[in-house]
Amino acid sequence: MAFFDLPPEQLETYRPELATPPDLADFWNSTIAEARAFDLDVALVPVASGLTAIDVYDVTFSGFGGHRIKGWFLRPTGDAVVPAVVEYIGYGGGRGAPHERLAWAAAGWGHLVMDNRGQGSTWGVGGATPDPAPGGQGVPGFMTRGIADPHEHFYRRLFTDGVRAVDAVRTIPGVDPARVAVAGGSQGGAVTLAVAGLVPDLVAAMPDVPFLSHIDRALTLTDAYPYRELADYLRTHRGAEEGVRRTMSYFDVAGLARGATAPALFSVALMDLTCPPSTVYAAYNHYGHPDGSAIDVYRFNGHEGGEALRWARHREFLAGVLGGSN
Repeated sequence: MAFFDLPPEQLETYRPELATPPDLADFWNSTIAEARAFDLDVALVPVASGLTAIDVYDVTFSGFGGHRIKGWFLRPTGDAVVPAVVEYIGYGGGRGAPHERLAWAAAGWGHLVMDNRGQGSTWGVGGATPDPAPGGQGVPGFMTRGIADPHEHFYRRLFTDGVRAVDAVRTIPGVDPARVAVAGGSQGGAVTLAVAGLVPDLVAAMPDVPFLSHIDRALTLTDAYPYRELADYLRTHRGAEEGVRRTMSYFDVAGLARGATAPALFSVALMDLTCPPSTVYAAYNHYGHPDGSAIDVYRFNGHEGGEALRWARHREFLAGVLGGSN
């Protein structure tokens, strides 16, 4: 795949005007307040994982609508108070198996892996969280679930679950609530940016090749799924474009991330058809905490981006943010 988006020198300064609804702050403030009216009710069940240096827990907490959200919590064995990373998973995936994600706990961190409600059946080894909310008419996938009304949309629920995951990890004994970071790639990167914009006191955000940024541009720039789901819907629902764009504007993370107060480490891939580079740069250049933030560029990669190389960069970035210590 050749370069298909803006030239690199234009990407670096690409800061488009965003189609942000005037009531965006009220929409999300009321959404989070409604979710926090439910008892968080964090439940931790020890798991016999066979690991000798890492403790594993099956975790459940209340997310959007009080719905019970699953996850894994891993931490180094012992009584030390540790910082924590909350990780969000990519589109279609679930929390998987706990032994798939050992690096953070092995490095001395707590690690909450949040399950994706209603997902976990596309790749990996599955999830455990249903989505009990109705979705209305839509094409296969999650982009058009609740597309007629932002209050009913799937990503209102998932982003809220992400905020509540941070609330949950801060209640776990042995976690330092003042040292919590968020991370994820693709859809997980979108949730990372949304949470960074909605939670004011994180230590860092680490979104890799984030999805759902500058959606207006992505809709007509790429033919790849999941953005293609919106085009598939509009192909049948002729005349619905204005309403679709309005609904999705509430979940455009380039707009949400303008409220972020934590330094961020982004990554972008210049041959990425799934999350085109200009859409990633739109979020990066609008990001609310430019001081101390950075973006890693993978010139010849597609949506896979930096893959396993990202953990070392995340660890290095967090060491800098926290002054070289956990």
